[in-house]
Amino acid sequence: MENSNTGAKIHTSFYQESGMKLAHLIVQLSTQDASVLAIKRRKPPSLVSLCLGVIGRHFEDIIEDLSEIAASFPSTMKMALVAIARRRRLLNDDVIVALADSSWQILDLSGSEVSDCGLSQAVKTCKHLQAVDISLCSKLTSVSVSELLRNCRSLEILRWGGCPRSENTARRCFSLLKPTLEHVEGDSWEELDTSEIAHGATSLRWLLWPRIEKDQLESLSEECPRIILNPKPSPLGYRGIDIPREARLDVSLDDPIVEDIDPKTWAVTGFVPRTSPSSVSSTGDLPVAEKFRLAFLDRDTRLAPKRAKNARQHQRRAEKQWVMMNSRAKALALASLASKSLNIRN
Repeated sequence: MENSNTGAKIHTSFYQESGMKLAHLIVQLSTQDASVLAIKRRKPPSLVSLCLGVIGRHFEDIIEDLSEIAASFPSTMKMALVAIARRRRLLNDDVIVALADSSWQILDLSGSEVSDCGLSQAVKTCKHLQAVDISLCSKLTSVSVSELLRNCRSLEILRWGGCPRSENTARRCFSLLKPTLEHVEGDSWEELDTSEIAHGATSLRWLLWPRIEKDQLESLSEECPRIILNPKPSPLGYRGIDIPREARLDVSLDDPIVEDIDPKTWAVTGFVPRTSPSSVSSTGDLPVAEKFRLAFLDRDTRLAPKRAKNARQHQRRAEKQWVMMNSRAKALALASLASKSLNIRN
């Protein structure tokens, strides 16, 4: 009896000691993981990201010479500049045409001033695009959207709509998504080869159109069953298919491109991050006072780059005037010029 009690005590102490060791090991591992995560979070931005941040803060000053400046830039830098310009409300035809690169696979123009001319020229260069966002683009019409679908045969994700003009463009272009069969006797266009399909977005799989109307929704499900509309994020995916990050309504296409760049770069213009369209009420349901407030904010956002440029010009003029008026500063400036000329001669 005494031996059995002693054995039980030994087993109990052994399990307790093992449990304590295991708990201590788990604590050590979790501490190491936390320290590793902390190190990763404290990782400083790269030199390229810092340079892009500086360029982005003064982007409006280089737009006129952008085609010459960015000619030798790699495609990733060009894409980052487009993302910064979009956030600063400076993305227009001149910018997108100057920076367009043939290796791009995504293009985010949402909320920009790009028109049919800019998009039509850009897609002739960027023919390998797989994800495009043209939502909230009030200057785009069916002309440039048809060029997009015609030139970008690998397009899988498309975002459009969001504002009255963009919604109207989406409704006009809806028929472009439907395939036209050359072989009219076929039962389903899905069973045909791509050579038998004359028109239509044959590669499109994900369409993000939050305000789609009921009849268009029914038509899309019947005539284009391959296209998945407004997928909702789920751990199980959508019908067993993993939803790409670019096909989520709550994220921007170009977020990963600027994740290493200081947000202060575009904060000067009051950039508003993308919000889920489901949480945004229709413009027609807003009271008149709220409409006026939103219109004022939109105008203030559009004029912010011009105000910033005028402030910098005023500051430079003030500094120049101070140098001309102050005798000591003028003497220092003349001495600096004289030393430069001597160095050049030597």
